[in-house]
Amino acid sequence: MPRIVETIVTTAAADGVAHIAPLGLIADGPHWVIAPFKPSKTLDNLRANPAACASHTDDVRVFAGCVTGRKVWPLTDATTIKGSRLASCVAHWELRVVRVIEDELRPRFACEITHRESHESWEGFNRAQAAVLELAVLTTRLHMLSPEKVEAELKYLEIAVSKTAGHREQEAWGWLMEKIAAWRTTLPSTPRKTPS
Repeated sequence: MPRIVETIVTTAAADGVAHIAPLGLIADGPHWVIAPFKPSKTLDNLRANPAACASHTDDVRVFAGCVTGRKVWPLTDATTIKGSRLASCVAHWELRVVRVIEDELRPRFACEITHRESHESWEGFNRAQAAVLELAVLTTRLHMLSPEKVEAELKYLEIAVSKTAGHREQEAWGWLMEKIAAWRTTLPSTPRKTPS
C-alpha cells in the first residue's frame, strides 16, 4: 500500500475561483498523486488549471467542515502557481501536474512539488484529531457501508474524542455527528416483533 497524506487540496477554476476539498495525496516515487472521483469540482479544476496547493493543517474543523457543507475558509495566494492555500496552515506544498493517467472512475494527476513552505511548528495530532479525520472519511462513505459497520466505527472513535478533544475537535465532531444523525433518519426502521 502506498503512503497517503490526508490534507486540504485547493484548486482553481479557469476563472480563478478557488475550491477546497479534503483529499488523500498518494505517494508515487518522486510525485504526489491527486485522484479525484468523477464527477467533481476538483477534477474539473485540475483539467482547467493543472496545479494545486496542499495545505497541511492541524485544525480538523476544516476537514469536518468540508464534508458537512462548511467550505468557506480564509485563503491566501500561492507563491509559484496560479491558486491559493489555506491562510492558516502548518505548512503547504504547491503542486504542478506533470502527467495524467485517465480512468473511468478516478483519473490520477501525478504532481511535482514546485514549492514547499512551513508556517508554524507542527505538534502532531492528538487522538481526538485523528478520530475526527477518520469520522470525516467515514461520513463520505455512508452510502457504501452497512449501518452496523458505521455504528461500530463510531463507537470506537467516540472514545478518543471523549478523552482528548479540545474545543476545535468537539466542534468538528458535532458537525459530523449532525451528518450521521441525518443519515440515520434515512435508514429503514427495524420492524418490532409482536409477542406470540
